[in-house]
Parts: sequence; C-alpha cells; structure tokens
Amino acid sequence: MDIFFIFIIVILILSVVIHEVSHGYAAQMLGDPTARLAGRLTLNPVKHIDPLGTIIIPAILVLTGANFLIGWAKPVPYNPYNLRNAKWGEAIVAGAGPATNLLIALIVGLAIRFFGVGMPPEALELSAYIVFINILLAIFNLLPIPPLDGSKVLKAILPYNLAYKYEGLMQSLMKYGFLATFVFLFIFISFLWPPFFALVSMIFTLITGMSF
Repeated sequence: MDIFFIFIIVILILSVVIHEVSHGYAAQMLGDPTARLAGRLTLNPVKHIDPLGTIIIPAILVLTGANFLIGWAKPVPYNPYNLRNAKWGEAIVAGAGPATNLLIALIVGLAIRFFGVGMPPEALELSAYIVFINILLAIFNLLPIPPLDGSKVLKAILPYNLAYKYEGLMQSLMKYGFLATFVFLFIFISFLWPPFFALVSMIFTLITGMSF
C-alpha cells in the first residue's frame, strides 16, 4: 500500500477519534461523567476503534481504489438522563462532534488559504486531505438518519409531537443494527455520494480557496 494512503487512513482515524472525544467532553460539561468513567476521554485510538468502521471499511475502500473514504469510531457512551439540559442536551452532545470537525477544517483550511503557497507540495496535499476529511465527517454525521448525530439534533429542533414520532422511527430503525447500516451505506454510496461530494467540495473551496 502506498505510504500516502496510510497517511490518509491515519488522518481519518484521528479525525473520527477527535469527533468522538468531543461528544464525551460535551457530555462532561453538561454534567454526565459516563465517558470519563469509561476511560473514553482520551485521544488514544485503541480506546475508540470500531473494527468495522475504523479499520475494515476504510481499508477496503482504499485497497479497491474507491473514489471516496468514510469511517467511524466506537461511539462514546453518555447517559442522557444526566445531562442538565433535558431538551437540548443530547443535541449539544451530538453536535459537538461535527462542530469540532468543522473547526479543524476551518483552522487548517485557512492556513492553506493564507500560507499554502509556501508549503511543500506533500504538506499541502496532506493538509488538504485533513480539511476535506473533516468536512466530510461533519456533514455526513449531520445527516438526520439514526444513529448519526444529525438525528439527535433534528429531534431537538422538531415540535414535541413530531419529535415523539421521529424518536419512535429512530428506535425502529436501530433494531435492525448492522443490516440498517449496510442498507444506508449502499443507498448513500449508490445515489447520494455525487451530490454529497459536490457539497463537501464546495465547502472545501470556500475555506481553502482551492479545488479538490
């Protein structure tokens, strides 16, 4: 495997780990110590690895030459009943992950915009991947489909009656576990990837001033 692709996988793993740790810190700030007590408020990737989402799927995508890369880490646990804000607590915890990814993309992206001309080509390319992957993770996780973060954000925004029905729908989908995950990934890859890639690329260009 090309060393460059190994760096890309490392960037993806670190990005999803930071994403998950952000959930834990947000929960901790809202009064829930579950993630801390479980030893998950750490950047040690071993604590967060999900064999399927962190290793197997990214490796298959890279080895098969797929034109996209996606992955996830083991979710950081939290207890919604410990959160101080009953209505918005889960949405804040859920939104912390994508918000952190967007912050990383913004910081590195602005560095590219203002200092990219003086960067070595390899450093510039890797920095571009950091930006792109973090935008991708943020937007992907904000999709309002359980168990993605966007489903919890949407539930908090909806009026009570619609939120109650949506919660029932989420629980029904979650019963199917891996089957639901693979069906969603199939639909996403087959039909949603082109417009999704276009959206991520547009945000990338707005931040960095480059095209991806």
